[in-house]
This record gives sequence, structure tokens and C-alpha cells, in this order.
Amino acid sequence: MPGIVNFETFLLTGILLNLTPGNDTIFILSSSIAHGKKAGIMSVLGISTGSLAHTTLAACGLSVIIAQSILLFNIVKYTGVAYLVYMGIKMFIDRSRLNFNTSIASTGANFRKTYRDAVITNVLNPKVAMFFIAFLPQFTDPTYQHSLLPFLILGVTFTMTGTVWCSVLAVFSAEIFSGLRKHPLFSSHLNKACGIVLIALGIKVAMTNAK
Repeated sequence: MPGIVNFETFLLTGILLNLTPGNDTIFILSSSIAHGKKAGIMSVLGISTGSLAHTTLAACGLSVIIAQSILLFNIVKYTGVAYLVYMGIKMFIDRSRLNFNTSIASTGANFRKTYRDAVITNVLNPKVAMFFIAFLPQFTDPTYQHSLLPFLILGVTFTMTGTVWCSVLAVFSAEIFSGLRKHPLFSSHLNKACGIVLIALGIKVAMTNAK
């Protein structure tokens, strides 16, 4: 793909990271379990909208940096490597488990409000913004003339895979919820696996660019 390197690695890593339980997962499961599949789907669309907003902001900002200086972009890139490794270590040593005991009102769903709350939850999460800024540059070629395009392609791809997985969560939330409760260590093991992936990704990128 134009301006993109190691797309297969990006796709596999992105899918694995999308499988990782987090705040978005809790929000979607909570909406779907409390108010049904439609509310769950609206929350998925809201989360995806927020991700696309982060993609656009990250793509515009990083493309401007490339236009100013490839050296500056590489500084951002290696800072991103350090951040990915830091996140990986943090996820690996994290002993917390998913908490599904979220208090949810049993009243009828307001789909517009559910969508709006999902967008706000995602857009105002600084960790999501930092993730996009750190993750996307690892798979782009800074010498590519149309620097905005690869960031958009990667961001949209990541959002699409996340949307597919989150839609599955919304539709089959009851079954998944009961299954996770039978396996309380699920989120802990998945966090460790994804932590290893992030650490390995950071090391791989650093070594590749050091040659």
C-alpha cells in the first residue's frame, strides 16, 4: 500500500489490540446488556466515530511534522516506540480484571444519547489520542510524498477492525458476558499477551530503523 510498511504486522497487531478489554468494551457491553442490541450498536458507532476523529487529528498533525522535518518526525516516531514499550510493560504487569458490575439504569434506551456518550467517551480519552500518535507512525514511510494518506488508511483500517469486533460484542453481549464471568482471569491473560505484542513491536521498529 502507498506509504505504508509492514501492513500485515499492523493488521494483526491492530486486531489483537482491538480484542483487548478496556473502557470502550465496558461501555458497549453495558449499553447492550442494559438496553438491548440496538443500544449496543449505537455505542459501537459512537466509539468508531471517536476513533475516526482521533485518526484525522493524528494524521493531520503527523503529516505537518513530516512536511517540516523528517528528523522531527523520527523523534516523534522513536518517542512513540518508547511509549508503546511502556504501555506493553504496564499491560503485562497489570493484575486488574474486568469489572462488569457497572451500575446501569434499567430504563428505556435513548439511542441518540447512547451514541453521543460513546463519542464523548472516546474523543475525550487522552490515552486513545496518545495511542494513535504513537502507533500509526511505526508503519508509515516518512519519505512518501502524500504523507496524509497512509495515516488515514491505517487509522480507518484500525477503526474498521475494531468496529467489527465491537459489533460482535454488542450482538452477542449476553453470551460473552456470562462466559467472561466464568473465566475471571480472561482479561488478565489477554492484557499480558497484548503487552508482549506492544513490547515486541517497539523493539522490532527500533532495531529496524537502527540499521
